[in-house]
This record gives sequence, structure tokens and C-alpha cells, in this order.
Amino acid sequence: MTGRAWISGVGGKKPAIAPGAFTAPTSVVIGDVTMAAGSSVWYHAVLRADCGSIAVGADSNIQDNCTVHVDPGFSVSVGARVSVGHNTVLHGCTVEDDVLVGMGATVLNGAHIGAGSLVAAQALVPQGMRVPPGSLVAGVPAKVKRELTAEEREGIQLNAAMYLELAQSHQEALRDAE
Repeated sequence: MTGRAWISGVGGKKPAIAPGAFTAPTSVVIGDVTMAAGSSVWYHAVLRADCGSIAVGADSNIQDNCTVHVDPGFSVSVGARVSVGHNTVLHGCTVEDDVLVGMGATVLNGAHIGAGSLVAAQALVPQGMRVPPGSLVAGVPAKVKRELTAEEREGIQLNAAMYLELAQSHQEALRDAE
């Protein structure tokens, strides 16, 4: 697969993508989006910042088929070393550093996920929910279940590091295919 991500301005705001960030072909990055060095947006993911800003921190990954969107007054902030699993929706929320948001989860406007937390796959984090740092949150609607173990926190860090390496591999493979 060759080609480029669709990166476009809207409403006078253009994405700011740091050198070393990866935007996969078929990803869409529109509007007031900032991507830090080492961050990655994967295949078919959409970051649409047409009503507010989206910031993706260093070494964070937004995996395949994710949707990241904003509402007026509800921007999205994704901290450093965050992994956002396949098919996740982040909408007008804050996700602090060293978090894993599991596949298919939805995090709604005004929700705040504390550092070092894990949002379980398919969880629905309701509007305005505050998740304390180091928590496991799961369910529909999501509830804080317990504090994460040291092993679980290490797993979150390893996942982010793996995606940093994968992004570099994909960048090289795409350059070689051109």
C-alpha cells in the first residue's frame, strides 16, 4: 500500500505534525490537530478537529479504525505513551500519560482518564466521569473496578513502546514501496 494520509486544514486551522510522527495511508487528520514526535495514527483512523483542538502526546498511538472528535468546549487531549486500541472512540475527553484505552471503548465529552490507567475493551466511559490515576475502569457504563497492579502498568508501557517500533517499521516499509 502506498499513498499518504489525508491531512487537511478546516476553518483556518491546520494540523501540526512533528517530525517523526507517523500518519498511515488511509488515516485522516483534519483541523486543529497537534501530533508530538513519536506519535502515530494508524490505518483508517480519523482525527477530526473542526470544533476544537486535538493534541496527541509523544510516543502515543491511535490505532486502526479509531475516531477522535471534538465538540465546542470539549477538546481532546491524549498524553504521552498512550495506546488507544482499535475501533475506539475518543470524544471531547482527556486521557493522561501512560494509559491504555482498550479496543472498542468509548470515552465521552468531559471524561478525564487519570495517568497510568487502563480502560477495558468495550467500556463506555460516560460524559464527565473522572477516573483516578492507576485505575482499571470497565463496563457499560464504565465503573472503576480496582487499582492496577505493577505488572499491568508495565504492560501499558510495553504496549506503547511496541507501537513506537511498529510505526518506525511501517514508515520504512512505506518509503521502500514508493
